[in-house]
This record gives sequence, structure tokens and C-alpha cells, in this order.
Amino acid sequence: MPHSSSFSRRTFLAVSALSLASAALPLPALASAWPSKPIRMIVAFPVGGPTDTIARFIAHELSQRLGQSIIVDNRPGASGSVGTRQFLRSRNDGYTISMFGMPALIAPIVHRNNLYDVRKDFTSVATVYDLPYVIVINPKLMPQVNDLQQLIAASKTQDINYSTPGAGSMAHLAMEQLKDLGGFDMLHVAYNGSAPAITDLLGGHLSVMMADTIAAMPHIQAGTLKAIALGSATGKAFLPDVQSIAEQGFPGFDVSTWSGLIVPNDTPQEVSDRLNAELSQLLAQPQLQQKMMQLGALATYEPAAQMQARINSEYERWNKVADEVDISNA
Repeated sequence: MPHSSSFSRRTFLAVSALSLASAALPLPALASAWPSKPIRMIVAFPVGGPTDTIARFIAHELSQRLGQSIIVDNRPGASGSVGTRQFLRSRNDGYTISMFGMPALIAPIVHRNNLYDVRKDFTSVATVYDLPYVIVINPKLMPQVNDLQQLIAASKTQDINYSTPGAGSMAHLAMEQLKDLGGFDMLHVAYNGSAPAITDLLGGHLSVMMADTIAAMPHIQAGTLKAIALGSATGKAFLPDVQSIAEQGFPGFDVSTWSGLIVPNDTPQEVSDRLNAELSQLLAQPQLQQKMMQLGALATYEPAAQMQARINSEYERWNKVADEVDISNA
């Protein structure tokens, strides 16, 4: 009996020691094996939109480097806030990531109902791309307009409608700020995404749109839309002969959209570091940069801290603009 008791005590101590040792190092063990199964990438925007287009391309390229499938899960609605809120409820085990787009940053600014806080509710991994904006017109409806100042002059003698991908979108905020600075007026017509807005612009139901280059470039190249002003100098990579808004009488005006990869808070640091390192190498490849330009976006790598600083800065900027131009949906 004593022998049996002694054996049980030694067995218990050995098993306990092994359990404690295993519990002490769970995250490195997870990270070293990561990824061991498919990863879900939540995209809080519709299929075929600019964020979805680039997200699917990056997911494919990144999956080749990680050796696991990355499954894009579209969860659109309310300017990206529906999918973002779902993402924020995801497990922080490294198997849920998200391509965070700027509409999801603007949503909590214009919908004042405490959706989430982009400054602290998730962890930035790396910036992935920049997406320039361009003001385009239907040349059949406005043959006399070739630049921004001519558009402003026309708006003072006729009623002009302009479209954006949505009420409270960054394009909407930017155009309202431009109207405020320039002392002119145009009626905003909001759409649920770039595609239907472009369709109506081409169809002659609208005259003007603040569009992203992914949506606009094929039609500019075909001559069915005319580019009259770039939201920022970055757009010159696509349209070198078109002047920016800043160059056409509004010094300092600069607007573009961008996106980056995020993970839930408390995701193992080793996972974030691996994703960051893979994106750094991936986005530095000339062939990938060229492919993204063909899609209409600019490959732009920024590490986690720089991405988060950019989010914080953009939030402060557009929060102020929303107050100045009185855009808010409670």
C-alpha cells in the first residue's frame, strides 16, 4: 500500500509539472505552428467593390506565402460597420483577419451611435494600398467643362447633381468640404457603392462623381468619362496630365482612400509579426506593384505603428470635417 501511494504521488507531481510547463508557453507554440488551417479574411464591403477587389488579390498572394487558404468572407452593410462589428467579435486566435477600408473609419463619425472606436478596438498589422480619388464628369452632359474651376462656374448657372458611393462616405465628406471651401453648390445623390453610381453617371442620370480609380479608370481610358481633378497628387500615377484639386485653387486639399490589414486585439504578437513581414516582402515586389496598378490601386506598405498613427490622424481630420459641414446620422 505505501508503495502504491508513493507511486501515485510521484505520478501526480510529474503530470502537474508537465501541465504547468505546457501552460507557460501556449502562444509561442501556437505561433510556431501558425497557420495550420485556413484563415478567414472578413471584408466589410460588397463583392466587386474596390476593397473586395484588392482584398481578394492580396488574399491569394498571401496564401501562397503562408501555405494555407485565405477565405474572403464579405459582410457588407452600413458603410462597412456591419462587417467590422462582426470582426470585432471574432476569436483572437490568429485565424480571423480583416481588410480594413476607410469607409469603416468614417462610419462611426457620421453615425453617432458608438459603433466602435477605430483608435483602440482592433490591432493594426500593416497598410496594404492607397486608392486615389478623381472627380469625373459625363462629357456628353457637360462638354464645356474641362477642369474644376469650369465645373464650379457651371454649378452657379445650372443645377448639377453629383454622386458618391454612399451617404457619409469619404467621397461625400470630401465633396461637401470642397463645396464649403469653394462657395458653390451641387446636390448630392448617394448610392450603395461605386458600381451603381458609375452606371447612372454613364447613363446620363448624373453629371459628376467623386470616384475611386478602380471604378473610374476603365471608363476614363475608354473616353466615356472625363477626369477633371485628382483628389491628391498620388492620382498622377494613373493620370499624370490631370491637375489635383490642390493645384486648381484649393492649396492643401488632399483626399484619397486606403486600406490595411487588421487583427482582433490580443491576437498573438507572433502572428501579427508574421503577417507584417509577409506583407512587407509581398508589397515590395515590382510585379505585384504593377498588377495592383492595373487594378487601379497603389501598393503601399506601412508597418503597424505607422498604420495606426494614420488611422488616428484620419479619424481626427474627418471628425472635424463632419462637424464643419454638418454631416451626421445619429
